[in-house]
Amino acid sequence: MAGAVKEKDNEMTAVQSIAQLVRSGLSPKVINERLDDYHANDIADALDILQPNERAILYRLMDVDSLSDVMEYSDDADKYLEEMNPRKASDILAHMEPDTAVDLLKNTDSRSKVVWLELMDEVHRNNIQRLASYDEDTIASRMTTNFVTLSSSLSIKEAMSSLVRQAEDHDNISQLYVVDEKGIYYGEIDLKELILARQDEKLEDIVVTEYPYVYADERIEDCLEKLKDYSEESIPVLSDENRILGVITSQDVVEVVDDEMGDDYAKLAGLTAEEDLREPLKESVHKRLPWLVLLLVLGLFVSSVVGLFETVVATLPMIMSFQSMILDMSGNVGTQSLAVTIRVLMDEKLTGKDKLHLVLKEMRCGLVNGMILGALAFVGVGIFIILFKHYTPAHGFAISGCIGISLMVAMLISSAVGTVIPLFFKQIGVDPAVASGPLITTVTDLVGVVTYYGLAWLLLIETIHVA
Repeated sequence: MAGAVKEKDNEMTAVQSIAQLVRSGLSPKVINERLDDYHANDIADALDILQPNERAILYRLMDVDSLSDVMEYSDDADKYLEEMNPRKASDILAHMEPDTAVDLLKNTDSRSKVVWLELMDEVHRNNIQRLASYDEDTIASRMTTNFVTLSSSLSIKEAMSSLVRQAEDHDNISQLYVVDEKGIYYGEIDLKELILARQDEKLEDIVVTEYPYVYADERIEDCLEKLKDYSEESIPVLSDENRILGVITSQDVVEVVDDEMGDDYAKLAGLTAEEDLREPLKESVHKRLPWLVLLLVLGLFVSSVVGLFETVVATLPMIMSFQSMILDMSGNVGTQSLAVTIRVLMDEKLTGKDKLHLVLKEMRCGLVNGMILGALAFVGVGIFIILFKHYTPAHGFAISGCIGISLMVAMLISSAVGTVIPLFFKQIGVDPAVASGPLITTVTDLVGVVTYYGLAWLLLIETIHVA
């Protein structure tokens, strides 16, 4: 479908125009012709504001190919497919991008999905079932089988004829993949190069044999950098026997990166996976509760450590007022270092030297920031204590000095903790994003408590004897 209305500001206008067109009472031919002026994404959005009987008009007017394009853009495609005749719904699924159809069938609770698969022709059904069989953590689970292959033994003229025949079923033709006589992946040809080539040339003369590829059983996170580094429309996915199983398109790469970032963000929040608005309460609780139990145990441990310093608190109650400042700042620094480390660890080529450099760099950053904030705390807190708590200047600045030093030391150690923990998890084969924000915050709370009260006891009570 042509994309007539693409500007963000005009999106609602396009959606409303489509709804108005469906409700206009014009002849089916006129409505169908005018629908061709709108992008499939706009029609998908329009489905949300149409009534079921109005959507039924669209289902009858549009052909299967057009409806499959629309359903690929819809977040509620399963709901709309249920409104259709099962045979038509099955045909639409078969004409959707295979990876999109697989995602829809995996995520829907519709009881009709079994019927849709049964009504599908054997080729499409086997294709979808094969894609669905791959582990969700592997790159093969994101590939599509919409691609064209050419034999390396063909001439340019023969290759063009083969392309035309395959283009009837596969419209992803910007990149063409070449295999040898045994079906082994050989290389890639850009469609433009094929068109410009002389007819008497051999296909082998224009094949790019250094084109990137990935293997089906590779984990998504392991090949993510490779996918992002190459600005290609699609990259082939190979079997262990080096035969092409499918391709990862540029749109798939964007979705993979978005999903991985979302998953990491969820883990930084202490969740095991992303949640959405429609997720059942039981599943949301199941994701969050284990982390909360662990953090409760760690929180009790932190509280027990505070209890060890009851003498310090009883002797100098003033320092309790500034505890939250120390803990908050150490937690913030630890979370910042964690975020930087997670990002850096996406590069699988990191050496031991690079990791050591990262730790030292984060510690230096924590130290410099700690020194600056510690100096500000020394001056600001000291003046506050003298003016509002009526301490002598000597005792006021002694307390603020302890707070400043504690802030500096806590930020230094927290930056190291926020870097070392994810590096350690990565080293032992655990997803470093599991070193989540709440976990790092709790650990840095412990660091802050020990640093703050330890220094208060050593400097203020044992050395300066402030009481």
